[in-house]
Amino acid sequence: MQLQTLYNEYLNIKWKRGLTPAHTEPLMYGIYEDDSADLFLNGQSDETFTNWIFELQPKDPYYGAKPNGNPLLSNVFSQLNMYDELTLYYLLFTINTTMSVNTYNCYSDMNDLMKNYSFFQLAQLSELSRLSDEQKYELRDFFFFFYLYAHPVNEETLYACSYSRNDLVHTKTNIKLRDYIAAFHDYYSTHLEIYNEQILITPYEIQACKQLTLELLRAIESKSPKLSMPTEEGLETIIGLINDVDQMLHMYAENRTMFFDIIRDFLADHRLGPYRDYCFTTLLQNYVLYILYFDFNEIQVLINNFRGTPVWCGIIINKIFTDTIFMQKIIRQKHINFTSYPEVTAFFNEHSRNFYRL
Repeated sequence: MQLQTLYNEYLNIKWKRGLTPAHTEPLMYGIYEDDSADLFLNGQSDETFTNWIFELQPKDPYYGAKPNGNPLLSNVFSQLNMYDELTLYYLLFTINTTMSVNTYNCYSDMNDLMKNYSFFQLAQLSELSRLSDEQKYELRDFFFFFYLYAHPVNEETLYACSYSRNDLVHTKTNIKLRDYIAAFHDYYSTHLEIYNEQILITPYEIQACKQLTLELLRAIESKSPKLSMPTEEGLETIIGLINDVDQMLHMYAENRTMFFDIIRDFLADHRLGPYRDYCFTTLLQNYVLYILYFDFNEIQVLINNFRGTPVWCGIIINKIFTDTIFMQKIIRQKHINFTSYPEVTAFFNEHSRNFYRL
């Protein structure tokens, strides 16, 4: 299964692009009445890629009597205890929800945006050359944190893993996530007769799920070929910069005015569409994470470029600061004295002022 094809179909459904559905066997999207969508196993009317493991969740050892059994995969991973097993299950479930299309309230919309943005950026880092390895590792940690945080997961799961070179590892046990994922699927596909009441799919389908989960993990570990967002009429330049961060950084370094003119041209084009809005949001968040993250003072350059069009400047500033909480995290992480930037807060609308308690 090619992850790029599946990702294109995900965007097609999520942003209602109206394109002919792609061929994505052995998994295909099904859309619910509330416009949410999930990947279904072909030939299965009810079972999804996300939920086939739902009945396999380990018992929560934090409740009830102290656990006295062994984890399911203790024969494979002797260092695993029942608390670790539950955390690894949560991580597996989180990865499997990456391609689900969810419809939530406005607060969860932000979480959904941050999770999917972070996943896409993790899949770009392998081919990014204009940042140092140290800068890329710093961003990788930032994106992975928000990929989990926005799911959301509990605090223990949020801090359970770290990168060891290019591998995601369960820090406490030193188990590589890919090894746990492979062992989990292989166990159930070879012991299916024991779990025939909980598992409603075949061993072949379990292995197909394993392959997709591992593909998603490779993207999160920045090991796979980078993903690209499909182009659309009128968005060619913006999507070109989104798909090639090196190009965006080169343009910004050589000719900031050209970069800001692309933003200005988008704002002057009044065509509407959810995918257009998402692409614009993504470009602005790229500006936040790849430029302001390393030099917050560049925000003054943006304001100077848009000072002559204060309405547009306000739109940009308010989107940058409130579409996600990335900027809040950066301000805290970089110890930025936000009160020393009145030229920024002058463009805040009421929502932004409440957001930052000004």
